[in-house]
Amino acid sequence: MNSDSDLQIAGDILEVPHLLQPPREHPATVADFVGLARAVSADRSRWEHLVQYDATSRWYHRLHTGPGYEVWLLSWVPGQGSGLHDHGASSGVLTVLDGVLTERTDRGTRALGAGAQRVFAPGYAHEVVNDSLEPAVSLHVYYPGLTEMPMHGARCAVAEVQ
Repeated sequence: MNSDSDLQIAGDILEVPHLLQPPREHPATVADFVGLARAVSADRSRWEHLVQYDATSRWYHRLHTGPGYEVWLLSWVPGQGSGLHDHGASSGVLTVLDGVLTERTDRGTRALGAGAQRVFAPGYAHEVVNDSLEPAVSLHVYYPGLTEMPMHGARCAVAEVQ
């Protein structure tokens, strides 16, 4: 069965926040990890004072660890990007805290503004870039914790066409 059909019928679960349960102390499901990311995002006092910007490379800081997972804080100055990559055996949740990031995949390009979230499974390849003129900050939850980030040589075909 094509998963796009499910999305067309039910809509994007991340666009229906009232269906999400409050985060558990130790997340165990995709919805739990999304809830954790939303809770951390909403508590600016937990992360805002830590953010730094580095013009030479993306800045990152491990904000929290739990049983089998990690929470990372990243900053992106204009023009910085991740390159096309996946997250090995890790699943994840990407949440934009401030600014706008662009995500490119083989399925298309999407602008992600503050509050936007993307959930991905192991092997999901994407490129994240700050194409805007303002800095951006993002939060990343990985389960299991990130142990590899294989880079892919070629950019996404859709990104090259646009």
